[in-house]
Amino acid sequence: MFARSAFRAAQPLKRTALSRTYATEAPKQGTNPAVFAAAGLAIAGGGYYYLSANPGTAQKAAEKAKAAIPSGPAKKAFTGGDQGFISLPVEEVEIINHNTKRVRFKLPEDDMVSGLDVASAILTKYKYEDQEKPTLRPYTPTSDESERGYIDLIVKKYPNGPMSTHIHDLTPGQRLDFKGPLPKYPWAANKHNHIALIAGGTGITPMYQLIRAIFNNPEDKTKVTLVFGNLTEEDILLKKELAHLENTYPQRFRAFYVLDNPPKEWAGNSGHIDKNLLKTVLPEPKEDNIKVFVCGPPGLYKAISGGKKSPKDQGELTGILKELGYTQEQVYKF
Repeated sequence: MFARSAFRAAQPLKRTALSRTYATEAPKQGTNPAVFAAAGLAIAGGGYYYLSANPGTAQKAAEKAKAAIPSGPAKKAFTGGDQGFISLPVEEVEIINHNTKRVRFKLPEDDMVSGLDVASAILTKYKYEDQEKPTLRPYTPTSDESERGYIDLIVKKYPNGPMSTHIHDLTPGQRLDFKGPLPKYPWAANKHNHIALIAGGTGITPMYQLIRAIFNNPEDKTKVTLVFGNLTEEDILLKKELAHLENTYPQRFRAFYVLDNPPKEWAGNSGHIDKNLLKTVLPEPKEDNIKVFVCGPPGLYKAISGGKKSPKDQGELTGILKELGYTQEQVYKF
């Protein structure tokens, strides 16, 4: 579906001009530290008086607070290697739009983390009764790697997609088999000066994992440019999360959206994501220490970078990125 569209109507979030430039100042905070400190002291004082007058309550509160703080490093649910598939129950399901759901799976223990690194994915498995072999599909959780007790998958239901259809049919209490992590591109703070992310549809999930890791780390100063293509405005996944990051870090994060069928009020330019558009919004190939990531349906790979041959073979770089002068080493295909 995305392939035949040729990707139209690019639009930066809350901006209509396409530019490589970034704001030079961080947004100012509206909180007055003195007022906040005074309020904190007043609240703390009230709590102290109440707990001092009720020693039994104070002891219980202290014990409860102590129990709530995990001790030591978190145990990992997925450890890779020889670990087999783990069956996880569905905890809750949220409908995002007409064909997309967020499904939360409960980890074996409440204080466990997933065990995934950035960037990595997880493998799902399900076998229909009439299948000779089970269906295996990788997904990148959208929950933070530090979250304990669960993982979230955002899953778009595709026509004749066996795994996406099965996951959409799951209800709380039903289970799905998982294995992982599946290592992708190992990230470290400031590994690159500037990264560009070109995504289509649910290809945003590994990009979001990378974006989240960068902006969750105060030591990481990497600049990020995102170009995200979809059929309609309703199909833009994680839009609120991306908008929050762009508004919080305008000096480092720019997001541009592309719609195949834009609404009448769409403020972006009409046309295609072509060589001129990417040349305008992406860091130039000659810039020092940049990286371009690509993830999406086959049509996007074909037009932008060429497909990869296998999980371990990136394949030849072709398409628009090669025409613009990017090298094989500057591009990574999820």
